[in-house]
Amino acid sequence: MNSTSSSLPGALDRRIAVVGAGRLGVVLARALTEAGLDVSGPLRRNEAIPAVDVAILCVSDGAIHDAAEAALPYARLVGHASGATGLDDVDFSIHPLQTFTGSESPDVFHGIGAAIDGRTDEALAVADGLARALGAHPFRVDDAHRAGYHAAASIASNLLLAVLDAAEQVAGSAGIDPDEARAILAPLVRQTVENWADRGAQTSLTGPIVRGDEATVARQRAAVAADAPEVLSVVDVLMARVREIAAMREKPLST
Repeated sequence: MNSTSSSLPGALDRRIAVVGAGRLGVVLARALTEAGLDVSGPLRRNEAIPAVDVAILCVSDGAIHDAAEAALPYARLVGHASGATGLDDVDFSIHPLQTFTGSESPDVFHGIGAAIDGRTDEALAVADGLARALGAHPFRVDDAHRAGYHAAASIASNLLLAVLDAAEQVAGSAGIDPDEARAILAPLVRQTVENWADRGAQTSLTGPIVRGDEATVARQRAAVAADAPEVLSVVDVLMARVREIAAMREKPLST
């Protein structure tokens, strides 16, 4: 063990099994091993689980119940890595707030958030220790708020991809190749995200809606309707939301 593991709760000085060999399971097992922990896995669901102190289930939400029952005879504490599922079948949860392909290096966890919870103080301490061993920032989300937390994560990730895909399609209707569209739009997306992270949406908004340039907004919408009608409903909803955010920015602050 290295100095990282020696500072963790007692259960983490022993053996850990990562169950599930999908994208997260592969990266998580690699990162915990790199942190100096004694890790078995990632184990496929049909592989035998050795006797361990902690088993972390990196399986689909629908498989958590059966995977937990399979792990309980071999692990003193069982946790899952789901962001949306409660603690009915496990002792703790740890959900790294990141998207994974399975090829990331262990430092992918450094500096990210990790939603944790535990049914006991010990289980919560283990989840906290695991997050810190990964280099992540742990924050607690209980069962009552888990769905809302996970919805926020989905909006910031998968729903964002839906928006970017719409932008790519509209760019394509303007004659721009998909690869080129992503390349030229990516710097704009990155800067927008940085602005939002620093100042929030209200003060980061730019563009014709904020300026009150309704003629340009109308031309944009007409172009989408004519050349990429499949994303018009998405654009309409997003434009309406931008109007709402812009209106909030214009309201005087309450005293």
